[in-house]
This record gives sequence, C-alpha cells and structure tokens, in this order.
Amino acid sequence: MKITLKDGSEKIYEQAMSVYDIAKDISEGLARVACAGEVNGETVDLRTVLDQDCQLNILTFNDEGGKGAFRHTTSHILAQAVKRLYPDAKCAIGPSIADGFYYDFDIEPLTQEDLGRIEAEMKKIIKENPSIERFELPREEAIRFMEERKEPYKVELIQDLPEDATISFYRQGDFTDLCAGPHLMSMKNIKAIKLTSLAGAYWRGSEKNKMLTRIYGTSFTKKAEMEEYLTRIEEAKKRDHRKLGKQLGLFMMREEGPGFPFFLPKGMVLKNTLLDYWREIHEKAGYVEISTPIILNRKLWETSGHWDHYKENMYTTVIDEEDYAIKPMNCPGGILVYESEPRSYRDLPLRMGELGIVHRHEKSGQLHGLMRVRCFTQDDAHIFMTPEQIKDEIKGVARLIDEVYNLFGFKYHVELSTRPENSMGSDEDWEMATEALQGALDDLGKDYVVNEGDGAFYGPKIDFHLEDSLGRTWQCGTIQLDFQLPLRFDLEYTGADGEKHRPIMIHRVAFGSIERFIGILIEHFAGAFPTWLSPVQVKILPISDKFMDYGKEVLAALKEAGIRAEIDTRAEKIGYKIREAQMNKIPYMLIVGGKEQEEQAVSVRSRKDGDMGSRKLDDFIKDVKEEIRIRAR
Repeated sequence: MKITLKDGSEKIYEQAMSVYDIAKDISEGLARVACAGEVNGETVDLRTVLDQDCQLNILTFNDEGGKGAFRHTTSHILAQAVKRLYPDAKCAIGPSIADGFYYDFDIEPLTQEDLGRIEAEMKKIIKENPSIERFELPREEAIRFMEERKEPYKVELIQDLPEDATISFYRQGDFTDLCAGPHLMSMKNIKAIKLTSLAGAYWRGSEKNKMLTRIYGTSFTKKAEMEEYLTRIEEAKKRDHRKLGKQLGLFMMREEGPGFPFFLPKGMVLKNTLLDYWREIHEKAGYVEISTPIILNRKLWETSGHWDHYKENMYTTVIDEEDYAIKPMNCPGGILVYESEPRSYRDLPLRMGELGIVHRHEKSGQLHGLMRVRCFTQDDAHIFMTPEQIKDEIKGVARLIDEVYNLFGFKYHVELSTRPENSMGSDEDWEMATEALQGALDDLGKDYVVNEGDGAFYGPKIDFHLEDSLGRTWQCGTIQLDFQLPLRFDLEYTGADGEKHRPIMIHRVAFGSIERFIGILIEHFAGAFPTWLSPVQVKILPISDKFMDYGKEVLAALKEAGIRAEIDTRAEKIGYKIREAQMNKIPYMLIVGGKEQEEQAVSVRSRKDGDMGSRKLDDFIKDVKEEIRIRAR
C-alpha cells in the first residue's frame, strides 16, 4: 500500500494501517497533535483504517478539518456534562462551527448561571479523560439502542438515514452518542473551553418543530489562544454595527418592517459616497449603467428558472389578474436590456452595471442588522462576451475587486469553485470556462484554493473572501460564468462570420450587498471611517457664543470647498463638545475662539493624531481636500 503525503513524499506499508498509526510512524510529535486525517480530500477519523493506495494529510488544530474534529469532540463533552447534570435532557445535534461548536437539547429552561455548572462538569470530564471509542450497529439495533436511552431525536435521525448508510456511534465513559465523526483520539489536548451563550433553535430548523435550547461554546489547545479569542469577541461587541449604527445616526430598524433597513441622513451620505465611488471606477473600467424594474411578471421568472427554484424566497403580487414578482436578483432585467436590440461581435464585451434594489424573503430568526436583510442594493454587473474574451474580462473584474478591497485595507483570499454534479452545459464549455478562470488568476499571480464541485449549476465561479480588522472573513466579491441564462433566453450576437452565436455571461459583484458592506465597514473601522467616507468630516466647535459668527464663516468656507462640515451651536463647555465629537468619531474638530478669529485660523484636533495646534484655515482646507481626493485611510 502506497501512501502519498502532503509534501509529495511516499510511505509504503505491507499491511492495512490506521491514519493515527501512520501519523505515529511519521513522527511521535505529529501523532500527539493530530486531530483528524484527510484521505483523497475527504476528512476522516484518525481511527480510519487504510488498506489501499491514497493521498493522506494529517490534520492538526491549525487545519480547518482538524479544528472541526477538535471542537466536535468538545461538543460531545458538553452533551455528556449536560446528561450528567440533567439526566432527563434529550440530545439533538452538536456540530462544530466557525470559532466553536454548539449542541441542541430538549431540556428545562437554562440560564447563564447554569452554563457555569455545565462548564465545570466538562472540565471534570476532560480531567477524567475517558477513552473515546467508535463502533457501528445495524439499523434496527441502532434504533433500539437509542430508544432504550430515551433519545427520540437520535431515533428520528437514524430513521431518516439512507438504507445503506453506515450507522456509527462514539462512546466516552458513561456517554454514547450517534455520530459520523471524526473525533480526537483523546481529550488530553483540550486545554481550554468556554461556554459562551444560550439560544433557542427549532429542531431541524423548521418553525413547525419544537424549540430546543442551543448551547454555544468554543475550545482551544492553549489557554492563551482562548484568551486572545475572547478578547477579540469583546472587541467585536464594541464594534457591533447595530450599536454603532444607532450611536452614529446611520440607520435604524423598525418593527413595522423587519429586515427592511431605514437609512438616516448620515447613513445616506455614507451610502451615496460609496455609490459615487462605485460609479467612478466602473465608468473608468468601461461599464455602462442601467436600471431595471423592481417588479416583473411571472413569465420572466419562469424563463430564468427562479419561479421554480427560488419562489419561496420571492415576494409575489397580482397585477391585472397576472402574477408578478418583486425581483430577488437583477440578472433577468439585465438580459432583457441585452436582447432589446440586435448585437454584433463588435458590441462585445458589453459591460452593464446596475445598482439594483432586490428583495428576498429571509426567515425572521436569520435577520441580523445590515448583515442579513430582506431588502438590499446589489452592485451587480453583467458582462456579455465571446468565448475568446472570457480570460481578459475575468482579469479586468479581478483587478477592479482588488482595487476596491485595497482601498479599505482589507486582506482577502480567493477560491475557485469548479463543476458540480448537477451542472448544465457541455463538457467543452465547462473545460473552456474553468481553464479561462484559472488562466486569469495565474496571469494575475493570485494565490487561490480550488473548491472541487462547488461551482454554480450554470458555471464555475471565483469568490473573494475579505478579512476585516478582527480577522473575520466575509464572502463579498464574486465572479460567476453563466451558460444557462443565455441559453434560457436564447441570447445571440452576430459573429465576424455573419452567423448567430450565443454569448457567454458573467455575473459579478464587488461590494455584494451595499447594506451588508456598510455593516462590515462599520465594524472594520469601529465607526471611525476614513475622512473621505465620513458622513461628517469636520466639526466646528466655537468656545462660546461670542465666536459663533466666526465659526459660521469657517463652516461656509469648508462647505464652499466641498467638505462635509457641521457647527456645534449649543451653549455647552468646549470640553463637552470635544468629547461628544470624539464619541461621534468625527475625523477633525476645529476649535475657534478669540485668537483663531484674530488670525483667521483654526485650532485643529484630529481623531487620529490628537491636538495638531493652530493652522491657517486655507492650509487646513487644502490638506483635507487632498486627503479626500486620494481617499486616504
């Protein structure tokens, strides 16, 4: 048996070996920190026995798959602790998730204080370090096994498994759970745990089912790692865009429209500044802007496929006894613009951008500030092109997205998703499109991860995952190649040969949802936006009413220069005015009194640099205008 390792080296074994034993053969140290294995790209338990040639990667806590096994094991420790303290509790599911794990229970109401007891019991179990064993049972025996333990949710899960499914369990001391794994070999490497919160969750995510109690937690191999994580979580709470959005007067949510954000005057300045930037870079990149109707008839959505495959997320209405839908996506409208007149190869590529408002029905429990809403502006663009133009157009879009993310100081990584099983289109089309995407990324020198089989059914795609100042990742930008919609709408162009050809279509966004991107920006900058983006760029603070007239002269000069400025006319002490301007995260405060009036100057306080002393007003205006012009961070 030949085992090919991640570095390309090979191991030859005469007999079958478990993943753990192979890790041990490679290095005792590696075996000590191993969490799971990856065999031919599939994450497996360390107990998995290999008996044929394969590619093997040993996963540690530093790998996503390793973290998953580590934290999934911790979720079982949570379940064991709960069953010890609350024997009548019924176990549902307990997966690992980003940054931690959760477990759902049918249990008496719990409080934050109860989490402390459960966490203490978990630490006790880890100290006991019971052996973790995996075993399998035939279907009927597995059902009886869970019925005897009075675990109805587990019985339901088993009954819903395919007839030929392997039904496996993991036993640790006095606790056994239905589970596919993988799990750690031992609990000894779990050095730090924390139960973080309680929430309600419907069984299997359906509002028709019972509400269960969900316990969230996290775990690490080192206490220092957990302390760093908890500090980051506390910082994230301070940066919560919902809290800052209210504090800074940017947006609000009302019970009259759940999931439908209201942008306030300062929020509209922020939003429009972003849209002005969007228009500027797209005009430079050769895009034309269009606007398509929000409501279109059923026939269109049937042709696009949305009526059959997306209707549960669409808002519908009846006009003149005909079905209509509020658009959840902009692309069908863009297609109607394309087909509104004959097209020639000379017209291509045709780059059409649209800042279109779309509506999608999200479940109430999934709504979250600006991050998950029911109405948002999508910065769509649709590019219609010939097959020969794919590579260059992909490169152009990638450069544009790179420019956007760099402006805001975001790092990002790129993922290329290839043909899924339920795809449409010919092998030749898919091969050509995938090679074009890969070639464009290679030409640009971009590192990327390939997600095999994770593309859209209509074509492969590139996703851009940006990283904010707290190290969190967000999927915003995307480039998707589409063969399906041009086919469904029978789109054509006349080629150089005089014959009709079908164009290839790119769907792409840079911001994604403008609303969501604003939420990300609020948290990324903690509300302290760069000067060019700040709703109020300068606040004038007269020391007393005596200098109010001069303050208004300064205000007029700033506005004349195109700088967004306000004046604080309240009869408050200057220290109070400064503190409030700082709370509102204003980039510059100009304090004006007798000396400033006499010298036609201003005393400048910067949000970033503090007291900058007295400056001539004209010099200050010149510098701020340049800072805004270059969009400095």
